[in-house]
Amino acid sequence: MLKVLFIGGNGIISSACSQLAVERNLELTLLNRGRQTSRPPIDHVETLIGDSTDAQSVREAVGAKSFDVVVNFRAFTPEQAQADVDLFRDRTGQYIFISSASAYLKPVTRFPILESTPLKNPFWQYSRDKIACERVLMDAFEEDDFPVTIVRPSHTYDRTLVPLDGGWTAIARMRAGKPTLVHGDGTSLWTLTNHRDVARGLVGLMGLDRSVGDAIHITSDEILTWDMIANELAAAAGTTANIVHAASNAVARAFPEWADGILGDKAHSVIFDNSKIKSLVPDFVATVPFSLGAREIVDWYDDDPSRQAVDRELDARIDQFVDQQSIHY
Repeated sequence: MLKVLFIGGNGIISSACSQLAVERNLELTLLNRGRQTSRPPIDHVETLIGDSTDAQSVREAVGAKSFDVVVNFRAFTPEQAQADVDLFRDRTGQYIFISSASAYLKPVTRFPILESTPLKNPFWQYSRDKIACERVLMDAFEEDDFPVTIVRPSHTYDRTLVPLDGGWTAIARMRAGKPTLVHGDGTSLWTLTNHRDVARGLVGLMGLDRSVGDAIHITSDEILTWDMIANELAAAAGTTANIVHAASNAVARAFPEWADGILGDKAHSVIFDNSKIKSLVPDFVATVPFSLGAREIVDWYDDDPSRQAVDRELDARIDQFVDQQSIHY
């Protein structure tokens, strides 16, 4: 039985991985702040209380423990990556770092995207930090045999996450008959992956020596456009999406809180080659189409109206932006 530590464990990806690890009878320990989340608690696990952003807190929480596998879902800076190298160097047989497919070169110059695609994102600091983390970890592998495996998920969702900028506000606008703002012309290609599918690939990599020293992305093979995504969500909500388009740069200027994600990722078409994860984990297959995922999302929000928080200020800003762009719908 593998003895596994998850740093995190109740986020979008990690919650599904935690559940699957328990189902597969792994000896799982979670290290997090112990805070209540919108996701159900994971039973049959040990919990350590610590702050993933504080190296000393993690060190104190772990104590003298060692693990067959350590997975860090919560490392975002090269300093955090180096702290994990220092802490787990001789205390784990495999360290899995959760990076991001947004780290691949933008704009994309060749399809499909492979794990060998260059890493460079001039638009998004989050992606550059993930790249810096990968470099720290791969240097440790090359110089000191630190047993790292890098996993690059793309846009991953669960039932709590509406994968449109604006979140539930976007769905509420659809139901109110208001315009649904989509960046670009709505035809750029995108991949959404349900967290249960990512978990199948990631948990399958745990304890797999052949994956050490390598990077693997885990995504669905389903290819969507942003208009398709909006239309699937609208159908799940029992309505239609009154889609209007605006140039990505214009949307980014008007909504700076969305700018990094749009310019650094969503404005660019992405198609991933998942041959590597399929060869390493033969039972990996993404089985949740977004048509089903969209219904799960809307059902979750409809099950408890208190979850349906509408950002009134954002709602008004979208209306104002649409009017200023003189978009006819």
